[in-house]
Amino acid sequence: MRLLMIAATIGLWPLMSMADTATDTVVSASTVTEWKAVYGRIEARDLVPARARIGGTLVALSVSEGDLVEAGQTLGQVYDQKLDFQLSAIDAQLSALQTQLGNAQAELTRGESLLERGVTTAQRLDALRTQVGVLEGEIAATGAQRSVIEQQAAEGAVLAPTTGRVLNVPVTKGAVVMPGEAVASIGGGGFYLRLAIPERHANALAEGAQIVIDSAGQPASGTLVRVYPQIENGRVIADVEVDGLSSAFVDARVLVRIPVGERAAITVPVVSLITRSGMDFVPVRDGDDVVLRAVIPGDVQGDVVEIVTGLAVGDVIVPADGECCDE
Repeated sequence: MRLLMIAATIGLWPLMSMADTATDTVVSASTVTEWKAVYGRIEARDLVPARARIGGTLVALSVSEGDLVEAGQTLGQVYDQKLDFQLSAIDAQLSALQTQLGNAQAELTRGESLLERGVTTAQRLDALRTQVGVLEGEIAATGAQRSVIEQQAAEGAVLAPTTGRVLNVPVTKGAVVMPGEAVASIGGGGFYLRLAIPERHANALAEGAQIVIDSAGQPASGTLVRVYPQIENGRVIADVEVDGLSSAFVDARVLVRIPVGERAAITVPVVSLITRSGMDFVPVRDGDDVVLRAVIPGDVQGDVVEIVTGLAVGDVIVPADGECCDE
């Protein structure tokens, strides 16, 4: 109570110096942005799993959580021993077919010689040619089967589907994996902030609005690029793009302030505030005198500060120069 009485006495105490009326400022109401503080979560634009293309044993794994990878980079190797056995069987078939083809070609050459001497018939020679053609076709088909198995063996390499950061590796070296099973999850395509905003502010959200962000203690700004129409658990989901957003910790929470409306408020220049005995004052003209009016300041926006109470529209503020504000 004693402090309040002292403050009231100081506030009504006429100041000895008179300010220049040419530089006085008349208090008027201005429109300020209403901000809502929420937490956003850093997420990857694309979350793509790196999958095993064949089943087998994971014999090599070269990445772990947090590693940066390039598209097409080998992340691991899946080995299936059955493919080696199939290749060996096909090689044996090809060897047998090659031997049969050699014998059939020798018979065809001999038949052509006998036909020239009139010892054999043209029908027999056609049969020999047919046999050579059949064997050549079987060799080509078996070679194609071998190419298929070689391709399957080559697909044992697990490749990164996109450039980004490894977010999750759910398997370990030596594990048995099935075709299509995820070996790692890659977050790529850039990172953005995903917000969950109370639905009462849904109509105030507009794409393209500027968002104030406190990232790792450093102020930054972003752009609201998408507002999703579906409301989940009383929350509106929205995405914010931020240049240079840190991706060291995905799903990290970041404090964000979003504009949810506008209201009328009284603002004065920050330099007009005078702090004495822990209280804030503004020099105001009262007739021919200048007095210090006790005020309660609010948020500071640039070079102006909002006055919650203590001033009214029409008050005349005197510049807080040196002589005006000395006791």
